[in-house]
Amino acid sequence: MTNCPKPTNDFQDLLQLMAILRAKCPWDKKQTNDSLLKYAVEEVFELVEAVKNDDNTAFATSEIKGELGDVLLQVIFHAHLYQEQERFDIGEVICALQEKLIRRHPHVFDAENLKTDEDVKKRWDEIKAFENQHKPKRLLSDVKAGTALTQAQNLQKKASEVNFDWQNLEGVLGKLDEEIAELKAVLPDLSFCHKTDKLTNEQKQKISDELGDCLFALVNVARHLSVDGEMALQDTIAKFRRRFAYVEEKINQSGKTFEQSTLEQMDVYWEQAKKYDKNHP
Repeated sequence: MTNCPKPTNDFQDLLQLMAILRAKCPWDKKQTNDSLLKYAVEEVFELVEAVKNDDNTAFATSEIKGELGDVLLQVIFHAHLYQEQERFDIGEVICALQEKLIRRHPHVFDAENLKTDEDVKKRWDEIKAFENQHKPKRLLSDVKAGTALTQAQNLQKKASEVNFDWQNLEGVLGKLDEEIAELKAVLPDLSFCHKTDKLTNEQKQKISDELGDCLFALVNVARHLSVDGEMALQDTIAKFRRRFAYVEEKINQSGKTFEQSTLEQMDVYWEQAKKYDKNHP
């Protein structure tokens, strides 16, 4: 490769590389802040997965390092695009971050005496509220974007602060049952509902609406049980990956492919994986 820059640990070299890509790569030249958003979300999730799967091996270390780099790329890419719009550059982002960290840590950089992490969190929230006091405010304004699941549980928690909430778990479970019944009511035929090509757009939208209500109600169940729905689902996803990898390994050992394997045989492997999980928590 000719005219290829040498990788370094210098942040300015990284910014220069970003500028080169933006100027010469057709894909990079085409991107906007909006088009990059889905990649930003994906990279954060991939970082979360890499950290959760960290087993302190060289491979895991390399994965985490790579995912952190991918998240950093999103930061500098967005900053570069805003610099092109003459709004701000990455230096201003770094400066603003430092100002915020110093301002919100008076117990470190000033004379305030905060002894516990609870005290620190409370003071952080007080300073944040003071900073945002002139912004238009509604009750749910502080619920920031995140995954749909995280937003749901945070919205519910915020509403519960003004007593807009079920008083007991029985009511929450009853609501979940109600939403599931409403979902079933809009399904044209339970035996054929998976054939979405047979559904009209109106039917698909109704199913989507009712399914969303079911998911929202299920998140509420988790919240009332003091379970973080996001982390619970992440754990289940990791469990599914682990068990499916076992099934795949067993199929490979049998000399077959997935296409050559029956569902019954795959279920046998799946149950073996479940048993292994239970015996090795």
